[in-house]
Amino acid sequence: MRITNVSTVVLRSPMDQAFYSSQGRFAERNSLLVKIETDEGLTGWGEGGQYGPPEPVKACVDAVLGPLLIGKDPATPVVHWENGYSRIRDFGVKGPFVEALSALDIALWDLTGKACGRPLSALLGGAFRESIPAYGTGFYYPGDDPTVIDEGRIKAECARKADEGYSAVKVKIGLLSTSDDLRRLHIVRDELGEDTTLLVDANHGYNFAGARAVAAGLAELGVRWFEEPVVPEDKDSYRRLREVSAVPIAGGEAEYTRFGFGELINGGCVDIAQPDLCVAGGITEWIKIQSLASAAGVSVVPHVWGSGIALAAAVQVIAATPANPFTANPIPILNEPVLEFDTTENALRTELLATPFRMREGRVGVPGGPGLGIEVDESVLRRFAEAA
Repeated sequence: MRITNVSTVVLRSPMDQAFYSSQGRFAERNSLLVKIETDEGLTGWGEGGQYGPPEPVKACVDAVLGPLLIGKDPATPVVHWENGYSRIRDFGVKGPFVEALSALDIALWDLTGKACGRPLSALLGGAFRESIPAYGTGFYYPGDDPTVIDEGRIKAECARKADEGYSAVKVKIGLLSTSDDLRRLHIVRDELGEDTTLLVDANHGYNFAGARAVAAGLAELGVRWFEEPVVPEDKDSYRRLREVSAVPIAGGEAEYTRFGFGELINGGCVDIAQPDLCVAGGITEWIKIQSLASAAGVSVVPHVWGSGIALAAAVQVIAATPANPFTANPIPILNEPVLEFDTTENALRTELLATPFRMREGRVGVPGGPGLGIEVDESVLRRFAEAA
């Protein structure tokens, strides 16, 4: 089998309701998909370009990395990853080039699974679970005025999360004052009760002093992790905060490759590492990052933001990830890996796949089909591509 074509498509989907994180306003969902075709009729799908504008990532695939694959055997993704990385090492070890490499790598693993007739989780050594516990990411700031604390709106979102079966939720913080954000968290805790696991994500909205003050309040609320407390470049503040915080520290969605995660993990910066498969280097780098983390006693929970393809990749790798440490009774978040299930409006996630992922009784099923185990609805793909 040989690769005959590598193509890219930019997707955009406007949202009915905009929202804020600590870093700004979101009014659309966008991403870049990669499609790799072969002379035997098999097709692999990958994703990148979901954080910022997808066009720079598209250029990296189209002009530099994609052409390297033409005529090659797709069932050697690790070889292609190393060849591609060596090509960009002098100028692109972070950012769009690694996102492009990630998208291609996911597509190659998808193809490899299809060629073997096995799901990706089987290629990674086998699935430890047929379904994965999920936590619901939400509780963003309102898009019209993010400074308003709308208690009714927060309570309504709590009710939806409870009705949908989430036993763990993630709340955004970092945009308002410490007292106002803690007030928002108290509303969520009071509404959902002590049995709901509470996670928070500041999207690096604090400096060290601010994060330290917030961490004390989070401990009183029984928060299970404090995500991206400070900017990703400031590894020293990550390390110092982890030393004083009673709440575990999570981070890594803005980090790249095993080299970047080696600094986070071996530097004692995080309790939970959060590589995004579409950003950090794809499946090939996930394997290496997971090995580094396991040896250091650090949990790995992938960040998930993109389309149904990004979600499928995360589901497959989590299925094949053992509890850390391995016990007779794995407990979600404590030692069993969990799936981030974004609950904000995202048609790229809910409509792009022929069979979209659904959360049932707090868990998401692992597809048993070959590769990523999903089928892209190309009529829907064209609709979002036209919108771009």
